[in-house]
Amino acid sequence: MTSSDSLTLSPIRRITGSVRLPGSKSLSNRVLLLSMLAEGTTHISNLLDSDDVRCMVRALQQLGIVVHERRQLNEITVEGCSGTIPNSGIELMLGNAGTAIRPLTAALTLGRGRYVLDGVPRMRERPIVDLVDGLQQLGARLRLLNGPPGPPVEILADGLPGGMARISGRASSQFLSALLMAAPYAANDVILQITDTLVSAPYVEMTLRLMERFGVTVENRDFREFRISFGQIYRSPGKVFVEGDASSASYFLAGAAITGGEMTVKGCGTESLQGDVRFAEVLEKMGSEIRWEPQSVSIRGRSLRGVDLDMNRMPDAAMTLAVTALFAEGRTAIRNVYNWRLKESERLKAVCTELRKLGAAVEEGEDYLVINPPEKILSAEIETYEDHRMAMAFSLAACGEAPVSIRNPACVSKTFPDFFNVLASVSE
Repeated sequence: MTSSDSLTLSPIRRITGSVRLPGSKSLSNRVLLLSMLAEGTTHISNLLDSDDVRCMVRALQQLGIVVHERRQLNEITVEGCSGTIPNSGIELMLGNAGTAIRPLTAALTLGRGRYVLDGVPRMRERPIVDLVDGLQQLGARLRLLNGPPGPPVEILADGLPGGMARISGRASSQFLSALLMAAPYAANDVILQITDTLVSAPYVEMTLRLMERFGVTVENRDFREFRISFGQIYRSPGKVFVEGDASSASYFLAGAAITGGEMTVKGCGTESLQGDVRFAEVLEKMGSEIRWEPQSVSIRGRSLRGVDLDMNRMPDAAMTLAVTALFAEGRTAIRNVYNWRLKESERLKAVCTELRKLGAAVEEGEDYLVINPPEKILSAEIETYEDHRMAMAFSLAACGEAPVSIRNPACVSKTFPDFFNVLASVSE
Protein backbone atom coordinates (compact mmCIF):
# COMPACT_ATOMS: atom_id res chain seq x y z
CA MET A 1 0.00 0.00 0.00
CA THR A 2 1.33 3.40 -0.87
CA SER A 3 0.48 7.04 -0.40
CA SER A 4 2.35 10.19 -1.19
CA ASP A 5 3.91 10.24 2.27
CA SER A 6 4.04 6.57 3.27
CA LEU A 7 4.88 3.16 1.84
CA THR A 8 3.77 -0.01 3.63
CA LEU A 9 5.94 -3.04 2.98
CA SER A 10 4.29 -6.43 3.44
CA PRO A 11 6.38 -9.08 5.19
CA ILE A 12 9.21 -10.29 2.96
CA ARG A 13 9.81 -14.04 3.11
CA ARG A 14 12.96 -14.14 1.02
CA ILE A 15 15.29 -11.80 -0.87
CA THR A 16 17.08 -13.56 -3.70
CA GLY A 17 18.30 -12.95 -7.25
CA SER A 18 20.65 -10.35 -8.70
CA VAL A 19 20.80 -6.56 -8.81
CA ARG A 20 22.81 -4.21 -11.02
CA LEU A 21 23.75 -1.26 -8.86
CA PRO A 22 23.30 2.39 -9.83
CA GLY A 23 26.50 4.46 -9.99
CA SER A 24 28.10 5.54 -6.73
CA LYS A 25 27.05 8.99 -5.49
CA SER A 26 30.46 9.66 -3.94
CA LEU A 27 32.28 8.68 -7.11
CA SER A 28 29.82 10.47 -9.41
CA ASN A 29 30.28 13.86 -7.75
CA ARG A 30 34.04 13.49 -7.37
CA VAL A 31 34.41 12.57 -11.05
CA LEU A 32 32.25 15.55 -12.05
CA LEU A 33 34.39 17.95 -10.02
CA LEU A 34 37.69 16.61 -11.35
CA SER A 35 36.31 16.65 -14.89
CA MET A 36 35.43 20.33 -14.40
CA LEU A 37 38.93 21.18 -13.18
CA ALA A 38 40.73 19.05 -15.78
CA GLU A 39 42.30 19.93 -19.09
CA GLY A 40 40.33 18.23 -21.86
CA THR A 41 36.94 16.59 -22.25
CA THR A 42 35.74 13.73 -20.07
CA HIS A 43 33.06 11.24 -21.13
CA ILE A 44 31.41 9.77 -18.01
CA SER A 45 29.22 6.66 -18.10
CA ASN A 46 27.02 5.03 -15.43
CA LEU A 47 26.70 8.41 -13.71
CA LEU A 48 24.18 8.19 -10.90
CA ASP A 49 20.89 9.92 -11.73
CA SER A 50 19.84 11.27 -8.33
CA ASP A 51 19.06 14.53 -6.55
CA ASP A 52 22.60 15.04 -5.25
CA VAL A 53 24.23 14.44 -8.63
CA ARG A 54 21.72 16.67 -10.40
CA CYS A 55 22.66 19.40 -7.88
CA MET A 56 26.30 19.06 -8.90
CA VAL A 57 25.57 19.03 -12.64
CA ARG A 58 23.37 22.11 -12.30
CA ALA A 59 26.12 23.88 -10.33
CA LEU A 60 28.70 23.15 -13.03
CA GLN A 61 26.39 24.60 -15.65
CA GLN A 62 25.80 27.75 -13.59
CA LEU A 63 29.57 28.15 -13.27
CA GLY A 64 29.89 28.17 -17.07
CA ILE A 65 31.11 24.60 -17.58
CA VAL A 66 29.92 23.07 -20.85
CA VAL A 67 28.03 19.87 -20.11
CA HIS A 68 26.32 17.52 -22.56
CA GLU A 69 23.86 15.11 -20.94
CA ARG A 70 22.37 11.87 -22.17
CA ARG A 71 20.36 11.26 -19.05
CA GLN A 72 18.44 8.25 -20.36
CA LEU A 73 21.79 6.48 -20.83
CA ASN A 74 23.27 7.87 -17.57
CA GLU A 75 26.05 9.43 -19.63
CA ILE A 76 27.50 12.93 -19.53
CA THR A 77 30.34 14.79 -21.20
CA VAL A 78 32.15 17.56 -19.33
CA GLU A 79 34.44 20.05 -21.04
CA GLY A 80 37.09 20.91 -18.48
CA CYS A 81 38.14 24.45 -17.54
CA SER A 82 41.81 23.63 -16.75
CA GLY A 83 41.41 25.05 -13.27
CA THR A 84 39.98 28.40 -14.41
CA ILE A 85 36.35 28.86 -13.28
CA PRO A 86 34.51 30.67 -16.14
CA ASN A 87 31.77 32.50 -14.20
CA SER A 88 31.69 34.45 -10.94
CA GLY A 89 29.00 36.33 -9.03
CA ILE A 90 27.13 33.03 -8.75
CA GLU A 91 24.88 31.85 -5.93
CA LEU A 92 24.50 28.06 -5.81
CA MET A 93 21.67 26.22 -4.06
CA LEU A 94 22.86 22.68 -3.35
CA GLY A 95 20.02 21.10 -1.34
CA ASN A 96 21.35 18.61 1.21
CA ALA A 97 24.15 17.39 -1.05
CA GLY A 98 27.28 17.27 1.10
CA THR A 99 29.23 15.62 -1.74
CA ALA A 100 28.50 18.71 -3.84
CA ILE A 101 28.72 21.70 -1.49
CA ARG A 102 31.96 20.67 0.23
CA PRO A 103 34.20 20.05 -2.80
CA LEU A 104 32.72 23.06 -4.58
CA THR A 105 33.50 25.29 -1.60
CA ALA A 106 37.17 24.38 -1.97
CA ALA A 107 37.23 24.43 -5.78
CA LEU A 108 35.65 27.87 -6.07
CA THR A 109 38.49 29.45 -4.09
CA LEU A 110 40.44 28.90 -7.32
CA GLY A 111 38.17 31.34 -9.16
CA ARG A 112 37.98 35.11 -9.36
CA GLY A 113 35.05 36.95 -7.80
CA ARG A 114 32.24 36.26 -5.34
CA TYR A 115 30.37 32.99 -4.85
CA VAL A 116 27.72 31.97 -2.31
CA LEU A 117 26.89 28.32 -1.61
CA ASP A 118 23.79 27.38 0.35
CA GLY A 119 21.46 24.46 1.02
CA VAL A 120 18.27 23.31 2.74
CA PRO A 121 17.77 23.88 6.50
CA ARG A 122 19.38 20.54 7.41
CA MET A 123 22.46 21.40 5.33
CA ARG A 124 22.75 24.66 7.27
CA GLU A 125 22.97 22.56 10.44
CA ARG A 126 25.71 20.28 9.09
CA PRO A 127 29.18 21.55 10.09
CA ILE A 128 31.50 22.94 7.47
CA VAL A 129 33.64 25.02 9.85
CA ASP A 130 36.66 22.72 9.61
CA LEU A 131 36.74 23.04 5.82
CA VAL A 132 36.39 26.83 5.94
CA ASP A 133 39.17 27.02 8.53
CA GLY A 134 41.44 24.82 6.42
CA LEU A 135 40.92 26.97 3.34
CA GLN A 136 41.56 30.14 5.36
CA GLN A 137 44.85 28.66 6.54
CA LEU A 138 45.75 28.19 2.86
CA GLY A 139 45.09 31.90 2.23
CA ALA A 140 41.53 31.78 0.85
CA ARG A 141 38.97 34.47 1.73
CA LEU A 142 35.65 32.97 2.77
CA ARG A 143 33.21 33.06 5.66
CA LEU A 144 29.99 31.54 7.00
CA LEU A 145 27.37 34.24 6.42
CA ASN A 146 25.16 33.09 9.31
CA GLY A 147 28.05 32.01 11.51
CA PRO A 148 28.87 28.43 12.50
CA PRO A 149 28.25 25.60 12.01
CA GLY A 150 27.14 25.49 8.39
CA PRO A 151 26.28 27.26 5.15
CA PRO A 152 25.64 29.66 3.54
CA VAL A 153 29.30 30.09 2.63
CA GLU A 154 30.55 33.28 0.95
CA ILE A 155 33.76 32.98 -1.07
CA LEU A 156 35.67 36.06 -2.21
CA ALA A 157 37.91 34.20 -4.63
CA ASP A 158 41.26 35.35 -5.94
CA GLY A 159 43.05 32.05 -6.34
CA LEU A 160 44.31 29.74 -3.60
CA PRO A 161 47.76 30.76 -2.24
CA GLY A 162 48.60 27.38 -0.65
CA GLY A 163 50.96 26.55 2.21
CA MET A 164 50.13 24.44 5.26
CA ALA A 165 46.77 23.70 6.90
CA ARG A 166 46.11 21.69 10.04
CA ILE A 167 42.57 20.32 10.11
CA SER A 168 40.40 17.99 12.14
CA GLY A 169 39.37 14.72 10.49
CA ARG A 170 36.83 13.73 13.15
CA ALA A 171 33.65 15.26 11.70
CA SER A 172 33.90 14.24 8.05
CA SER A 173 36.46 12.95 5.57
CA GLN A 174 34.77 15.10 2.91
CA PHE A 175 36.59 18.20 4.20
CA LEU A 176 39.96 16.61 3.55
CA SER A 177 38.84 15.27 0.16
CA ALA A 178 37.66 18.76 -0.83
CA LEU A 179 41.01 20.32 0.12
CA LEU A 180 42.93 17.60 -1.69
CA MET A 181 41.00 18.01 -4.94
CA ALA A 182 41.51 21.80 -5.02
CA ALA A 183 45.17 21.74 -3.89
CA PRO A 184 46.93 21.05 -7.24
CA TYR A 185 45.89 24.48 -8.52
CA ALA A 186 47.19 26.42 -5.52
CA ALA A 187 49.95 28.96 -6.16
CA ASN A 188 52.36 27.02 -3.92
CA ASP A 189 52.83 23.53 -2.51
CA VAL A 190 50.09 22.42 -0.13
CA ILE A 191 50.64 20.42 3.06
CA LEU A 192 47.58 19.10 4.92
CA GLN A 193 48.02 17.73 8.43
CA ILE A 194 45.31 15.83 10.34
CA THR A 195 45.22 16.93 13.97
CA ASP A 196 43.16 14.04 15.38
CA THR A 197 41.37 10.94 14.09
CA LEU A 198 40.46 10.72 10.41
CA VAL A 199 37.01 9.19 9.95
CA SER A 200 36.00 7.21 6.87
CA ALA A 201 39.57 6.90 5.57
CA PRO A 202 38.49 4.69 2.62
CA TYR A 203 36.69 7.70 1.15
CA VAL A 204 39.94 9.68 1.22
CA GLU A 205 41.70 6.76 -0.45
CA MET A 206 38.98 6.85 -3.13
CA THR A 207 39.71 10.55 -3.68
CA LEU A 208 43.46 9.96 -3.99
CA ARG A 209 42.98 7.14 -6.51
CA LEU A 210 40.69 9.29 -8.64
CA MET A 211 43.12 12.22 -8.54
CA GLU A 212 45.85 9.86 -9.72
CA ARG A 213 43.64 8.74 -12.58
CA PHE A 214 43.39 12.41 -13.61
CA GLY A 215 47.18 12.76 -13.50
CA VAL A 216 47.84 14.25 -10.05
CA THR A 217 49.92 12.53 -7.38
CA VAL A 218 49.71 13.13 -3.63
CA GLU A 219 52.34 12.17 -1.09
CA ASN A 220 50.32 10.36 1.58
CA ARG A 221 52.09 9.89 4.92
CA ASP A 222 49.94 7.24 6.62
CA PHE A 223 46.77 9.38 6.32
CA ARG A 224 48.27 11.86 8.82
CA GLU A 225 49.91 14.26 6.38
CA PHE A 226 49.38 14.89 2.69
CA ARG A 227 51.70 16.86 0.38
CA ILE A 228 50.60 18.14 -3.02
CA SER A 229 53.30 19.65 -5.19
CA PHE A 230 52.71 22.97 -6.94
CA GLY A 231 52.36 22.98 -10.73
CA GLN A 232 50.40 19.76 -11.25
CA ILE A 233 47.28 19.90 -13.40
CA TYR A 234 44.42 17.52 -13.93
CA ARG A 235 44.30 15.95 -17.38
CA SER A 236 41.19 14.14 -18.50
CA PRO A 237 41.60 10.36 -18.86
CA GLY A 238 39.06 10.59 -21.69
CA LYS A 239 36.51 8.04 -20.50
CA VAL A 240 35.45 7.27 -16.94
CA PHE A 241 33.04 4.54 -15.83
CA VAL A 242 31.42 5.14 -12.43
CA GLU A 243 31.28 1.87 -10.52
CA GLY A 244 28.13 0.76 -8.73
CA ASP A 245 27.27 2.20 -5.32
CA ALA A 246 28.68 -0.08 -2.63
CA SER A 247 26.55 1.46 0.14
CA SER A 248 23.43 0.56 -1.86
CA ALA A 249 24.77 -2.98 -2.32
CA SER A 250 24.58 -3.43 1.46
CA TYR A 251 20.75 -3.52 1.51
CA PHE A 252 20.45 -6.39 -0.94
CA LEU A 253 23.32 -8.38 0.55
CA ALA A 254 21.89 -7.95 4.05
CA GLY A 255 18.38 -8.83 2.85
CA ALA A 256 19.63 -12.15 1.49
CA ALA A 257 21.64 -12.76 4.67
CA ILE A 258 18.58 -12.14 6.86
CA THR A 259 16.18 -14.30 4.82
CA GLY A 260 18.50 -17.15 3.83
CA GLY A 261 18.45 -16.08 0.18
CA GLU A 262 21.12 -15.96 -2.48
CA MET A 263 22.02 -12.61 -3.99
CA THR A 264 24.53 -11.23 -6.47
CA VAL A 265 25.15 -7.49 -6.65
CA LYS A 266 26.80 -6.36 -9.88
CA GLY A 267 28.87 -3.23 -10.29
CA CYS A 268 31.39 -3.47 -7.46
CA GLY A 269 33.70 -6.20 -6.22
CA THR A 270 37.37 -6.79 -5.50
CA GLU A 271 38.36 -3.96 -7.87
CA SER A 272 36.07 -1.42 -6.17
CA LEU A 273 37.39 1.97 -5.04
CA GLN A 274 34.76 2.11 -2.27
CA GLY A 275 35.34 1.04 1.29
CA ASP A 276 31.69 0.07 1.83
CA VAL A 277 32.11 -2.95 -0.44
CA ARG A 278 33.79 -4.55 2.60
CA PHE A 279 30.39 -4.72 4.31
CA ALA A 280 30.14 -8.16 2.75
CA GLU A 281 32.93 -9.20 5.14
CA VAL A 282 30.77 -8.04 8.07
CA LEU A 283 27.96 -10.32 6.90
CA GLU A 284 30.51 -13.12 6.56
CA LYS A 285 31.52 -12.62 10.22
CA MET A 286 27.83 -12.88 11.10
CA GLY A 287 27.59 -16.28 9.40
CA SER A 288 26.88 -15.75 5.68
CA GLU A 289 28.85 -17.24 2.78
CA ILE A 290 30.49 -14.70 0.46
CA ARG A 291 31.96 -15.08 -3.03
CA TRP A 292 33.96 -12.28 -4.64
CA GLU A 293 34.51 -11.37 -8.28
CA PRO A 294 36.27 -8.30 -9.71
CA GLN A 295 32.95 -6.52 -10.41
CA SER A 296 30.44 -8.37 -8.24
CA VAL A 297 29.77 -9.85 -4.80
CA SER A 298 27.54 -12.85 -4.10
CA ILE A 299 26.08 -14.03 -0.80
CA ARG A 300 24.27 -17.08 0.54
CA GLY A 301 22.39 -16.39 3.73
CA ARG A 302 22.85 -18.47 6.86
CA SER A 303 21.75 -18.07 10.47
CA LEU A 304 23.16 -14.79 11.77
CA ARG A 305 24.97 -14.07 15.02
CA GLY A 306 25.61 -10.71 16.63
CA VAL A 307 28.97 -8.95 16.26
CA ASP A 308 30.93 -6.23 18.04
CA LEU A 309 32.63 -4.03 15.43
CA ASP A 310 34.28 -0.65 14.85
CA MET A 311 32.36 0.65 11.80
CA ASN A 312 34.16 3.97 11.37
CA ARG A 313 35.50 2.97 7.96
CA MET A 314 32.04 2.32 6.53
CA PRO A 315 29.52 4.52 8.34
CA ASP A 316 26.77 4.31 5.70
CA ALA A 317 26.82 0.51 5.65
CA ALA A 318 26.85 0.55 9.45
CA MET A 319 23.20 1.65 9.29
CA THR A 320 22.42 -1.52 7.38
CA LEU A 321 24.18 -3.52 10.10
CA ALA A 322 21.97 -1.86 12.73
CA VAL A 323 18.81 -3.22 11.10
CA THR A 324 20.42 -6.58 10.29
CA ALA A 325 21.14 -6.91 14.03
CA LEU A 326 17.38 -7.30 14.63
CA PHE A 327 17.63 -10.73 13.03
CA ALA A 328 20.86 -11.94 14.63
CA GLU A 329 21.30 -14.21 17.63
CA GLY A 330 22.75 -12.24 20.50
CA ARG A 331 23.63 -8.58 20.81
CA THR A 332 25.37 -6.42 18.23
CA ALA A 333 27.58 -3.45 19.11
CA ILE A 334 28.36 -0.79 16.48
CA ARG A 335 31.23 1.44 17.60
CA ASN A 336 33.07 4.61 16.56
CA VAL A 337 30.22 6.15 14.57
CA TYR A 338 30.10 9.64 16.11
CA ASN A 339 30.00 11.15 12.61
CA TRP A 340 26.51 9.65 12.20
CA ARG A 341 25.34 12.65 14.21
CA LEU A 342 26.50 15.03 11.43
CA LYS A 343 24.94 13.34 8.40
CA GLU A 344 21.70 13.97 6.48
CA SER A 345 19.93 13.39 9.80
CA GLU A 346 21.16 12.94 13.35
CA ARG A 347 21.56 9.30 12.48
CA LEU A 348 22.68 7.86 15.78
CA LYS A 349 19.64 9.16 17.61
CA ALA A 350 17.37 8.38 14.65
CA VAL A 351 18.54 4.77 14.28
CA CYS A 352 18.14 4.07 18.00
CA THR A 353 14.64 5.60 18.06
CA GLU A 354 13.39 3.54 15.12
CA LEU A 355 14.99 0.28 16.32
CA ARG A 356 13.09 0.65 19.60
CA LYS A 357 9.81 1.03 17.69
CA LEU A 358 10.52 -2.40 16.20
CA GLY A 359 10.95 -3.94 19.66
CA ALA A 360 14.73 -3.88 20.12
CA ALA A 361 16.42 -2.90 23.38
CA VAL A 362 19.05 -0.32 22.42
CA GLU A 363 21.81 1.36 24.39
CA GLU A 364 22.94 4.66 22.86
CA GLY A 365 26.33 6.17 23.66
CA GLU A 366 28.10 9.22 22.31
CA ASP A 367 29.67 7.27 19.45
CA TYR A 368 28.19 3.78 19.69
CA LEU A 369 25.02 1.73 20.04
CA VAL A 370 24.35 -1.76 21.38
CA ILE A 371 21.37 -3.63 19.98
CA ASN A 372 19.58 -6.50 21.69
CA PRO A 373 17.15 -7.97 19.17
CA PRO A 374 13.49 -8.56 20.04
CA GLU A 375 11.91 -12.00 20.19
CA LYS A 376 9.55 -10.80 17.49
CA ILE A 377 9.84 -7.70 15.30
CA LEU A 378 6.88 -5.38 15.77
CA SER A 379 4.88 -3.65 13.09
CA ALA A 380 5.85 0.02 13.06
CA GLU A 381 5.81 3.22 11.07
CA ILE A 382 9.42 4.25 10.46
CA GLU A 383 10.23 7.95 10.44
CA THR A 384 12.97 8.61 7.86
CA TYR A 385 13.93 12.17 8.88
CA GLU A 386 14.25 13.04 5.15
CA ASP A 387 17.28 10.72 5.14
CA HIS A 388 17.59 8.34 2.21
CA ARG A 389 19.66 5.78 4.08
CA MET A 390 17.17 5.60 6.95
CA ALA A 391 14.47 4.68 4.42
CA MET A 392 16.53 2.05 2.63
CA ALA A 393 18.10 0.43 5.69
CA PHE A 394 14.85 0.18 7.63
CA SER A 395 13.02 -1.36 4.68
CA LEU A 396 14.83 -4.56 5.74
CA ALA A 397 12.73 -4.63 8.91
CA ALA A 398 9.97 -6.01 6.66
CA CYS A 399 11.94 -9.28 6.57
CA GLY A 400 10.24 -10.03 9.89
CA GLU A 401 6.70 -11.30 10.18
CA ALA A 402 4.99 -7.90 10.43
CA PRO A 403 4.39 -5.15 7.88
CA VAL A 404 6.51 -2.02 8.13
CA SER A 405 5.57 1.45 6.90
CA ILE A 406 8.23 3.84 5.61
CA ARG A 407 7.45 7.55 5.95
CA ASN A 408 8.44 9.82 3.05
CA PRO A 409 9.76 7.01 0.82
CA ALA A 410 10.56 9.55 -1.91
CA CYS A 411 13.63 10.66 0.07
CA VAL A 412 15.53 7.76 -1.58
CA SER A 413 15.75 9.95 -4.70
CA LYS A 414 18.89 11.43 -3.15
CA THR A 415 20.91 8.37 -4.21
CA PHE A 416 18.63 5.56 -5.46
CA PRO A 417 15.33 6.79 -6.92
CA ASP A 418 14.23 3.31 -8.00
CA PHE A 419 15.17 1.54 -4.77
CA PHE A 420 11.75 0.25 -3.72
CA ASN A 421 10.96 -1.09 -7.20
CA VAL A 422 14.31 -2.91 -7.29
CA LEU A 423 13.72 -4.30 -3.78
CA ALA A 424 10.29 -5.59 -4.84
CA SER A 425 11.82 -7.28 -7.89
CA VAL A 426 14.03 -9.53 -5.70
CA SER A 427 11.54 -10.08 -2.84
CA GLU A 428 9.28 -13.09 -2.35
